[in-house]
Amino acid sequence: MRARFVNTTAPALHSVWTRPSRPRLWTCSSCSRLARSTPNRPLALQSAPDQKPYYITTPIFYVNAAPHVGHLYTLVLTDILKRWRVLKGEKALMCTGTDEHGLKVQRASAKAGIEPKLFCDKGAAIFKELAAKALISNDHFVRTTDSDHKDAVAYAWFLLQEKGLIYTKKHEGWYSVSDEAFYPQSVVQPYLDPPTGRKIMTSVETGSEVEWSSEENYHFRLSEFREPLLQFYGENPEWITPAHRMKDVVQAVESGLEDLSISRPSERLTWGIRVPQDNSQTIYVWLDALMNYVTKAGYPWAPGRDNAGGWPADCHVIGKDIVRFHCIYWPAFLMALGLPLPKKILTHAHWTLGGSKMSKSTGRVVDPFLALDRFGPDVMRYYLAHDGGIQDDGNYDNVQIIKLYNNFLWAQVGNLVSRITRGKKWSVRGAIERIGPLPASEWAEGPGSRFYNTLSTFPLNIAESLDAHDPRRAVRLIADLIRSSNQYFQMSEPWKKILEYGPGEPGEEVDRIVYLATEALRMAGILLQPYMPNKAKTMLDQLGVDDTRRTFEYCAVGRDLHYGTPKIDLGVKYTGALFPPLPSEE
Repeated sequence: MRARFVNTTAPALHSVWTRPSRPRLWTCSSCSRLARSTPNRPLALQSAPDQKPYYITTPIFYVNAAPHVGHLYTLVLTDILKRWRVLKGEKALMCTGTDEHGLKVQRASAKAGIEPKLFCDKGAAIFKELAAKALISNDHFVRTTDSDHKDAVAYAWFLLQEKGLIYTKKHEGWYSVSDEAFYPQSVVQPYLDPPTGRKIMTSVETGSEVEWSSEENYHFRLSEFREPLLQFYGENPEWITPAHRMKDVVQAVESGLEDLSISRPSERLTWGIRVPQDNSQTIYVWLDALMNYVTKAGYPWAPGRDNAGGWPADCHVIGKDIVRFHCIYWPAFLMALGLPLPKKILTHAHWTLGGSKMSKSTGRVVDPFLALDRFGPDVMRYYLAHDGGIQDDGNYDNVQIIKLYNNFLWAQVGNLVSRITRGKKWSVRGAIERIGPLPASEWAEGPGSRFYNTLSTFPLNIAESLDAHDPRRAVRLIADLIRSSNQYFQMSEPWKKILEYGPGEPGEEVDRIVYLATEALRMAGILLQPYMPNKAKTMLDQLGVDDTRRTFEYCAVGRDLHYGTPKIDLGVKYTGALFPPLPSEE
């Protein structure tokens, strides 16, 4: 296909980067294969434009080391936000994957004595296993060794070069192998490494060791994007969450931008995508890696298919250590390519262990596989969302997980479900049939009116938090409702108010108490689905909620009057309990 340089969807802000030039004929390998297989078929798809789905991404993870709990946290946060959109009835896509090029992977595979591609295959399989084990509902798993990704990167390089935004020069500076990045003198510092006693230079931002490097390579004219970036930040002041990281990014760009080295000599970096028409250079891993987000959205897309794969991304979820790459380099690349920028960047904090930073070098890390095996995916997802930090680091603690399980999941959620559904002196289904049809005016005053009002406003508060990309606040509001429901049920004492009219008909006051408490559980169960998919399903099955009535549309008092008959055997005591007591580890 012939390269196209006019992007009709690009904002006016970026039009300066679409100046005309004489294009060279360039065809990606995927298009060549398609053309050969269907010679009489035009490459441009003729179908009508599709509606843009909600598109959310994790960063792609390096395969040079085993996953840790930080990777799991990013996956869970992203999955919760994706599942929330599905709960609202939207089409949503989630992309995750692995970053498989660069010096880190090259050195790690050499140390392991394995060919780089086989090393990457093994690493990618481990991250796929982690996602499956943690109940992550990703739609895409991108690998930077995929042929379609390589084609997209080569195409992007071609466009940047045609626009005069790539040039060659000798580059000298501090280079971090672990971060795959050059750093200016102003952001490196000397450091005495305690384990070895070595004096080294490290990045102020990430703490990674840097080494002096001098080489001839290609550069991207990042400095020319200082003003466009500042204009974009000014027009989108809430683009990065939380706000203090937005402020840090703005200050970094205001202080000036240096042009960015975007290739490495292939004699030093053999494992990566070679620069088109220059086999002596390998494309810089961050330009390579960042393009993954548009790769799985179908880039380069056919006319009329710009949004079909979800681009622009509605949210990138990233750790705070890669803010510079995603919030400065990535938007500059997109501006240069004439592509829309992502709508939101959610940056989260890290996990500490015993109050200290986790470190692979010291062995202070949490194996997510062991944690998932010990506590189960639903409990781990709930804990990470409840205790994980967005603004500030969270401290990982097995004791806290056990406390959260015993004091809340078992004693609050599981206990209330059991007390209501296994009650012998009332009928959940009967209470719904008799009380559910009452109009809202019947709850204006009298017993249960305050709790009714709490239930009426509760779903909108959750929606507000999740729409604002704050899963932690949302799950804590759900927890507050469960505790309030237990308190309401205990203080109302329905077991003392039974009227012996007949089996299952304990009287209107008891029916009202049972109905409100059950409605609280039903709505909480619906809203817990993004957090604990399996446990929430079991909870709704125990309440007898139909599979078609588990969306946010039904998350309102009185919206569903068809449940109340369990879909599964409730068992007795702890047999079949939603959250059975944890086994003793003595």
